[in-house]
Amino acid sequence: MIDHFFLSSSNFNEIPFGESFGFNGNILETNILNLGVVLGVVVSLGGDALRSLLSNRKQGIEKSLEQAEKRAFEAKERLAQAQSQLESAQKKAIDIQEQGSITAKKERQDSTKRQNEEIFRLTEKKEETLRVEEQKAVSQVYRQLVNQVMDKVKSRLTNRLDPACHASVINFQIVLLSKLSRTQLS
Repeated sequence: MIDHFFLSSSNFNEIPFGESFGFNGNILETNILNLGVVLGVVVSLGGDALRSLLSNRKQGIEKSLEQAEKRAFEAKERLAQAQSQLESAQKKAIDIQEQGSITAKKERQDSTKRQNEEIFRLTEKKEETLRVEEQKAVSQVYRQLVNQVMDKVKSRLTNRLDPACHASVINFQIVLLSKLSRTQLS
């Protein structure tokens, strides 16, 4: 077993051969030497480990930064894509709204046109119906008038004429009125 851990250079030369190491009581000499030895051991053994640890940490940080940059780039791409889709959707919405306005306006115009056409058609139908009814009424009044006139003529002729003259006048008037009524009815 080793009795002493710290060595002093001044004591090392003074130790006679075959004697054991002794204790150096000078704290300042031994502390400086001990610190030098400890720092040497720490630097030689711990330096490589510390460099390796720092190198591994640096690589880990660099890898994390690269991954963060990659994720940030991907996020920017997704954001740009989402903004592009939003703009596209907004343009489509505007187009749909404009198309809806155009379609509604056209539908209103078509509806108004159909209504006007229907009103015009119904007005013409009404006027035609009125003309037909008027012609029927005129024709009916004409027939009644003709019948009344004929009846009056017959009664006057019957009272004033002899039977032979009477027949010839009646036949003439009937033929004349028949021709006249046919031309007015057609």
